[in-house]
Amino acid sequence: MVSMKDVAAKCGVSVASVSKALNGHSDISEETRERVRRVADELGYHPNSIARALKTNRSYNIGVLMNDGFAHEYYAEVLESFKNEAESKGYDITFINRHNKKMSILEYCIYRRFDGVLLACGENFNDPEIFELVNGKIPVVTIDFIFNGRTAVKSNNVRGMSELVRYAYSRGHRKIAYIYGNPDSEVTRERLASFYKTMEDCGLDVPSEYVKPSVYLDSERAEKLTYELLKQKEPPTCILYPDDLSVVGGRNAVKSLKLKMPKDVSVAGYDGTKFSQMLSPKITTVRQNTHEVGKRAVDELINVIEKPKTAIVKTVVVDGELIEGETIRKL
Repeated sequence: MVSMKDVAAKCGVSVASVSKALNGHSDISEETRERVRRVADELGYHPNSIARALKTNRSYNIGVLMNDGFAHEYYAEVLESFKNEAESKGYDITFINRHNKKMSILEYCIYRRFDGVLLACGENFNDPEIFELVNGKIPVVTIDFIFNGRTAVKSNNVRGMSELVRYAYSRGHRKIAYIYGNPDSEVTRERLASFYKTMEDCGLDVPSEYVKPSVYLDSERAEKLTYELLKQKEPPTCILYPDDLSVVGGRNAVKSLKLKMPKDVSVAGYDGTKFSQMLSPKITTVRQNTHEVGKRAVDELINVIEKPKTAIVKTVVVDGELIEGETIRKL
């Protein structure tokens, strides 16, 4: 069986350097890291995970708690990035079983010996079991929600919404409506506040009937609310939606009223999903940087796991990108 010592001998470095290179430590040059990994592959070296766990007192396994994350392209892409980055650093990920009635989430995480946990469970952040986990001793990093004493990684929802409103304003729109997502969501609260603030900064009034509560990824409800907006005596010229899928519902309402988009009414989504740019016309939207969100979440969580004494609690904010698309007409 090939050992770490064999890899070190062929590379001409110490066993400690081989260990650091294979485990992604930053104090090893990229050249050395690549050489060690190449030689390890050539020799057929595979780390002894049991020995490593016994030596470090770690399982090298991270728990992931999501609430229907795969139904939302944003969370699915964040998780893909998180998984790839974690595996590149020698960690496996395991989804947490929320339906285990015999133990709480915290007890389950202790039972599975997770080194840390990623929380990306949307509106269920208010679950008492989540609070128990967050207040426990297991390292935790959250996505799009902030707990006291825990590092969070989030998209810049304030900036994203502000850029969207200002873009509509720059295209001549003054009657801008907003159909927003789940009212209890931290993401929604940020976007809604940013919408009002940016409209105020632009000197625009926001009639109460221009702001409609909805939920994320519900095209049918978005269609109904769009119909309500367009049937008003003073209909908006531009409607912002909580996500790209909801725009599809808006398109249906526009068609049912024998109107055209964006000639008669302009629209914009959020998330920057792949399908939004496959439609015709292409949807104006804000593309969230899912790759960077997932990567930063891994970096922060592993830092807390491996360097608990020096890890600093912080909120990491990742900027998105305005995609102009073709659905906001210039008036």
